[in-house]
Amino acid sequence: MRWRAEYVDAAGEPHTKAFGRKVDAQRWLDEITADVVTGNYVDPTRGSITFTRFYADWSARQVWVPSTRRNADYVAAHAPYRHKQMVTIRRSDIEAWIKQMVDDGLAATTIRTRYNIARGIFRAARLDKVIGTDPTENIALPRARRRDAAMTIPTPAEVARLVDSSAVDQFGLFVQLCAFAGLRLGEAAGVQVGDVDFLRRQLTVSRQIQRDGNKPRIAPPKYGSERTVYLPDDLVTAISEHVADWTPDGPADRWLFADDAGDPWFDNRVGWRWRKTRSAAGVDFRLHDLRHFYASGLIAAGCDVVTVQRALGHSNATTTLSTYSHLWPDAEDRTRAAVTGLMTTVAESTADALPTGTLENG
Repeated sequence: MRWRAEYVDAAGEPHTKAFGRKVDAQRWLDEITADVVTGNYVDPTRGSITFTRFYADWSARQVWVPSTRRNADYVAAHAPYRHKQMVTIRRSDIEAWIKQMVDDGLAATTIRTRYNIARGIFRAARLDKVIGTDPTENIALPRARRRDAAMTIPTPAEVARLVDSSAVDQFGLFVQLCAFAGLRLGEAAGVQVGDVDFLRRQLTVSRQIQRDGNKPRIAPPKYGSERTVYLPDDLVTAISEHVADWTPDGPADRWLFADDAGDPWFDNRVGWRWRKTRSAAGVDFRLHDLRHFYASGLIAAGCDVVTVQRALGHSNATTTLSTYSHLWPDAEDRTRAAVTGLMTTVAESTADALPTGTLENG
């Protein structure tokens, strides 16, 4: 004898399953009922969609900047489980994917970025009741190097060589804006002449340039990090000379760095200039490391966390501390310096209190 269990889902669709025993049919119905009550019910037919198809439908609804979409598209196009049905993808599939990336020699930060993209996709699938469990939960990832070990901070001599190597080209000012104003690549590319207040010696960061295909795209600064950067006199002079040499005429919203068509630079156009300059200077670090150089200079000069945070455009002080905490003096150094100051003060006071006079032979 066969027992048939049936239920109707929230959309009014009937679902039927046959069992050899009544107790099994009843258990199945009880489990379905429990899932419905707890909000964990998943339509078994929806999970049959492939990862690729789900991503195509879901990603079309997301509001992303071009770089985020490129990164997500790459993960979706290369994930080894992309042709599997969503409901059949297991933790083992994700673990095998992570292991493959490790074996391919990818950096731990790159692996984490790709994993987080996949995790966002599976979370969306679970929220949309496509799957009942998320196979990306609690996956062990390779540990990244400590920030202080992984961070490269150029020396003043290396920065000097970079500036000298690019002095004859308009890229020279680009290097200086990254090194002495802490701008990100996209922020430096997005500077307009009107953003510079030459009298107050300050620069307003209010946009960045991103790549959209092979074209520049204007976007707000990363994480909404609009800010005012205070400029040293020499950098103000360098900007003034750059404007006079490369873009002397035009409206205030003309780009500080533009191609022959008047469009702003973006990462591709900056990239080849950077590689050429770096080679000529004999250095081997990223353009972004000039931002670390800037931050380290502020910290060495005694600037506090909030000041550095605002200068760099971090969304909060926690980000600044997690990135640069190793550059600030620790509690032992501060305590030792404070007590040294106390001892010096006492010693000076003692010296001032010693009696002075002359000795005479009696």
